[in-house]
Amino acid sequence: MRNVLLSLCFIFANLISTQAQSKKPNQPLADSLAKWAELDQTAAGVKGAWQTQHYKDSVFNLNEQRLKGVLKRYGFPGYDLVGKKGSNNFWLMVQHCDKDVPFQQKVLKLMKAELAKHNADANNYAYLTDRVLINTGQKQLYGTQLQYRLDSCQAVPRPLQDSLAVNNRRKDIGLEPIESYLNWMSRLHFDMNKEVYEKKGIYKPKLLIENKL
Repeated sequence: MRNVLLSLCFIFANLISTQAQSKKPNQPLADSLAKWAELDQTAAGVKGAWQTQHYKDSVFNLNEQRLKGVLKRYGFPGYDLVGKKGSNNFWLMVQHCDKDVPFQQKVLKLMKAELAKHNADANNYAYLTDRVLINTGQKQLYGTQLQYRLDSCQAVPRPLQDSLAVNNRRKDIGLEPIESYLNWMSRLHFDMNKEVYEKKGIYKPKLLIENKL
């Protein structure tokens, strides 16, 4: 009888484990996040119109209310709930909730708990960490938040803690060296604003030399 009970317990445990592993992401929620993120990126990229800032604010505010609803109902949407792309879309929109830093801080705290379970992206966590630090008047840790020198189109980090150790911190969380990141962002910024810079007589971005800041 004891052996039978042990066998039943083993079967039951395996059944629960199998069901947990085969749990499918919430596809309707993932689809909604993708749709909202597309709108977010459209708003972020709009330039030149007088209503640009108003449009951006209205989109970011609308998405923020949607994200708060998701957080209240499901908690942080990790890989298990919406897949990697869905989780990334959620994080991407939170990055633009700069007018509600307490909300960003709340997401950051929940996200940190998911990292230990490999249910969130460590790089995204680094970006949001820096965003929150900058938004609260502190120096960033990973150098992800940038500004650009308009006379050279060179990307430079916003205020940074212990800059000599930044690459160690970046390596620990899975980011490339900051020199590579800054060069990449300089090129990207130039490509996105090529006409503006060429009018100033700038035909290529200034890159870092010999991997030095």
